[in-house]
Parts: sequence; structure tokens; C-alpha cells
Amino acid sequence: MTEDTSPPVAEGALSATTAVATPAAIATAAPGAHDADIDRLFASSGPLGQAVGGFRPRQAQTEMAKAIADAIAQQRTLIAEAGTGTGKTFAYLVPALLWGGKVIVSTGTKNLQDQLFLRDIPTVRRALSAPVSVALLKGRANYVCHFHLERTLQNGRMTSREDVGYLREISRFMKTTSSGDKAELSKVPETALIWNLVTSTRDTCMGAECQYYQDCFVMKARKEAQQADVVVVNHHLFFADVALKDTGVAELLPSANTIIFDEAHQLPEVATLFFGNTVSTSQILELCRDVLAEGLSHARDGADWGQVVVPVEKAARDLRLTFPQEGGRLAVNQIAASSAFFPALETMRAQLHSMIAVLEKQAERAETIEQCRTRAVELGHQLDSWNSAPGSNTGKSAKKAKAADAEGEEGSVLWVEAFSSSLQLHQTPLSIAPIFNKQREGVARSWIFTSATLAVKNDFQHYASQMGLWDEPAQSWPSPFDYGEQGLLYVPQNLPQPNSPDYTDAVVDAALPVIEASGGRAFLLCTTIRAVNRAAERLRAEFEARHLDFPLMVQGEAGRTELLDRFRAAGNAVLIGSQSFWEGVDVRGEALSLVIIDKLPFSPPDDPVLAARIEALESKGMNGFMHHQLPAAIINLKQGAGRLIRDEADRGVLMICDPRLISKGYGRRIWQSLPPFKRTRELDAVKAFWRGDAIEPD
Repeated sequence: MTEDTSPPVAEGALSATTAVATPAAIATAAPGAHDADIDRLFASSGPLGQAVGGFRPRQAQTEMAKAIADAIAQQRTLIAEAGTGTGKTFAYLVPALLWGGKVIVSTGTKNLQDQLFLRDIPTVRRALSAPVSVALLKGRANYVCHFHLERTLQNGRMTSREDVGYLREISRFMKTTSSGDKAELSKVPETALIWNLVTSTRDTCMGAECQYYQDCFVMKARKEAQQADVVVVNHHLFFADVALKDTGVAELLPSANTIIFDEAHQLPEVATLFFGNTVSTSQILELCRDVLAEGLSHARDGADWGQVVVPVEKAARDLRLTFPQEGGRLAVNQIAASSAFFPALETMRAQLHSMIAVLEKQAERAETIEQCRTRAVELGHQLDSWNSAPGSNTGKSAKKAKAADAEGEEGSVLWVEAFSSSLQLHQTPLSIAPIFNKQREGVARSWIFTSATLAVKNDFQHYASQMGLWDEPAQSWPSPFDYGEQGLLYVPQNLPQPNSPDYTDAVVDAALPVIEASGGRAFLLCTTIRAVNRAAERLRAEFEARHLDFPLMVQGEAGRTELLDRFRAAGNAVLIGSQSFWEGVDVRGEALSLVIIDKLPFSPPDDPVLAARIEALESKGMNGFMHHQLPAAIINLKQGAGRLIRDEADRGVLMICDPRLISKGYGRRIWQSLPPFKRTRELDAVKAFWRGDAIEPD
């Protein structure tokens, strides 16, 4: 999908000195070379002021744009934290579109990706009359596949009447769409299972052998991205490509002059996901289903396909059953050497290799059987790699396993996670810094990392060390909001410790009078799904008993977008959510005037990756809590707190229920990293805030 490259010209938008850079024209310039242009562009009488309704000059935005322009001109890296309301999107888009050359903008979510492509970039481009072409590139699962759609229409393996209707809509959509992007088809929910049957994966794509290759939407999107001046991707796509070379970004990187990561605080987690390795029993079972279907379709006489796949399916299910509990997460060295897990893993590997031997003999009968063989071989390699990685106990004495664990501490941690019907085997790097640094080597280009939450009390060390950006410049620009007048931080008294069994009930008891005082209009952000469900149960009962007419919206009862739309429309609702509502949510105005956070968002202590990282830090003489857990929790908390004040006219209360904010020595470091609200521990002060009375800060 590519935007029109010839926007209407705004009179006087560019002076003779404000030249638009082409990739070939990128050259190192002196610091401050574009300062005068930036000042003029961001002035109230400048092109942005003339073209963008409600635009007002903000010093922090202008200064941030200058810093980014310098980083682009000098082809260097910049870590840029900009408080909420700074206008960081325009601050990086203006220099990027004018002087960035070939630009890749990577965002935190597909929603933000669409917003940039459909709204923000066209707005800035029109205002500046910048003659740049823009392309949107998503992962292949976002584009309808001609081959898989046709196959699904032919075999009709629908599991519900709803899917039949959705398939009909998708078939109609294919006759009119030029992009094949499923986001354009609002009649079929993004989460509908039918999408799995009409899109391709890296494993199921036929590639150049496909009869529809010339019409392929994935290939078309990649070609447009290669030709565009500005390409909008998301973090998952960027790092999936770096790891798998399967998204088209790898083809863009060599020619890119500027790479901008918006919502850059998400990068450590996303990069860890893709630089690691995961293989699951569900992948094995899906492969078995496809092997059976393709074998019976194209080589019925070649093997007894039922007998080929049944032993593999049984072995995969038996491996899952070695973990009795759902949601269990264990590092390999926590699994007893006598556990049934290790023999079951060996059996599954052996049965998979037996199936591969059959597929080797039949692969030439059909392209789809060859595809199954390729997938099976890849899964076999992943299992073998996991099984032989440092830290795996399989086939080793306890002494050798312990030595291997020690050896693997610097590299990766092996761990297992149980779900209701599958088991996942993970190999996760302890640090992505060396891997990511390797990706940044070579061609000189600028790398911009920006977010509202990258620093802990103006200290960027935690983020820089995670990403391997130790010696790179970092700057922070404050929010233009008057937090001292617009907001109040309330920490209630007499709450139990967060590990108390009745803690969520105590939070609800403390929150109820505040919710009443605010007239609803609240988010209750929890750190676990269990707390979400318990809080919802309690509030539903309390609202009914107290005759409080506050609509209650709970994560999981509808999609995030639908819940937010209903919340905004209601005007007095209470929404309860977990991690997905801590960030990327923008509710302006009075509809959201109270944000309640149940506890400080520390990672769960039983997380095998966290435990291994802490152990690695402490082996170097560092404090795992102070150097990793605490800064990570502060950055996460800043995101949650950032939901409250979204506009210069917003007013609200941030209620943090965790008593550790006051009782622990590190609490001071936490609240000093939050926006500078007035603070209180008195409920009466909160009620006075809602009345508009003057409040003396604690």
C-alpha cells in the first residue's frame, strides 16, 4: 500500500534552504545546520501552523526536532524521551521527511502503524509539501493469500456458520481490494479464526512456485516498500525480519538512511521474543494435520498416512501431559532429572524424524508435501537445537548439566511453559544487546529511539544497557502539562502487603469511595488477569448494592478497541484491565479522570528468564533488583500513570494502592520518576480536588 507521492503544495511551505534530501544526497552536516529551518517550520506562522488545526508551538517539540535533525545529518544514534503532550510524532516526522533520505519508521502496534500511515504522515507531508512516497508494510498474516483462500473455498472445512459468512465477505473483499490488507475489511473481526485459513505463514507460503505469485499482496507490499522513501512497519515485523529474514525489512535495511523507533520502550521485550527460539507441541500437531491431509490428497498409495502421523501426535500430547498444571513456567534446570519430560521429549523427536523419513520419499509427489517436509525438517532442527543447547539436562549427568547451565548463563536460558493444550520450549537470550549491536554495524545511518518512558529519574542507563546503546547520546524533554495543577497522586493508607491473599479486595474497598467521588470515569489497572477478574466481580456486586449507575467494562469481555469506544461514549464508566491497557491508550477529556493502579508492576518472581538475568547480573557483582527489576517496574509504571493526563485541559487523580511506594526505601525513587503531581494520603484531599478546592501538598 503506497500513498500518492504528489501532495498539494502549501504556499510558502518550503524556502530555498529547506531542501528535501534524497537517499543519495544524505551527507554529514554540522550540528545545528537545520536549526533555523526547524524554528520556522514549527513557528505559529509556519507551514504546520497554517495546515494543522489547533497547532501551537511547543519549545520541547521544537528542541526535540532539532536534536533529531542533527542526529540524521550526522548519521548517529539518539535516545529521545519526550513527555506526554510534547508532540514527538511531528518532532521526528518533520526532519525525517525533509532530510532523512530513505526512512524506516517502526511503531509499537499495528494500530499506531495505521495511524501514522493514514493520518500523521499525510498531514505533515501536505503541510511541508514534501515530495516523498510512503508505504505501509505489515507481516504476511495481515494479507489475504490467493492460494489459501482458493483452497479454503474448495475444501469447505468450516467449523461454524459464522466462518462461512466471514469467508463469503473475504471472497467479496478480494474482488475490490488493491492491498489485500485485512484491516480494510471491518466486517470480519481481526481475531476471527477464519483468517488462519486464508493467510499464509512463513512455513505455508509457496513462494515463487505459487501460481498466484505475480498477484501476491505480500510481494506487492514488499515491492512498494522497496521503492518508497518512507516505510512504516511495526516492531514485531522489524525484529521478526532481523531474526527470520521473512518480512521484507531485510531488503530495505541496506538502503535505509534513517531508522526511527517510536514507542521504543517496547523494543527490549519484542527483540527478546524474536532473537530467542520457541517450538511448541501445537506446531507439531498442526504439521501432523497438514501431513495427513496432503498425503491423502496427493500420495494416498505412498504410505499409511494415519499410521505415519498418529505416533507423532501421541508423542506431542504425551509431552504436554508431563506438565500437569496449566500456566506453569520452569527453567530446564528446575525440572527434576527423573521427570517424564526428558524421555517424552526424546520420544517426540524420534517419532518426528520417522515421519520426516516418509516425507522425504513422497515429497516429489506434490509441492504441498514438499512444503510439509520442509516444515518438519525445520521443527526437527529447532527441537535438536533446544535439546543440545547449554543448560539442557537431556541425556546429561547432573554434574554436566550444572556445568552447562553455568556456561549458558552468559548466552541464553532454556525454559518450558505449559498451556491448556500445548507445551512451549523456549530458548531466550539473557541479553539482546550484543545481537542488536551486530545488526547496527556496517552502513552508517541514524538510529532514533523515542518514547515517553525511557529513563528512570532522567537516568537512561537501564534502557541503554538493555539495547546495547551504552555510549550513545540521550536527551529528555519535559511534558508541557502543568502536572502540579492538573493532577494529584493519592496513596491510600492502611492497605495490606501486595502478597496478602485478600489484597485485591482491599484495593477495591479503598477505591470505591474514590470512584464514587469521581463519578466513575476511571481505569482500574491490574498487574494480573486474576486481579482483573476478582476486581470485576467485587465492583459489579458493589455497584449494584450501592445503586451506582457506572457502566463496568472488563478486559476480555470485548476487544480492546470496542471497550475503549464504549468507555469514551459512556462518560462515567469504569474500565478494568491488565497490561494491554497500561500503554497505547489515549482517552482525553473528562471521560477518564481517575487511574487506579493496584500494585507496582514488578515482573513475576517465578519468571525463569528474569531469574536467570538476575543471577547473571549478581555474578558480576551487581544488584539484580536495583539494576534490573526496579527500573523495569518504574518504566512500566510510568506508562500506566501516563494514561491520566493526555491534554492541557485534563484533570485527574492517580491512585497507586501499593504500600511499598511509601514503606520501602526504593519507593522515593519510584514516585520521583513519575510526573510531578501534588501528593496526598488523605481521602478528604482527593474529594477536595474533585470539588476544585486548593490542596496543600504532602
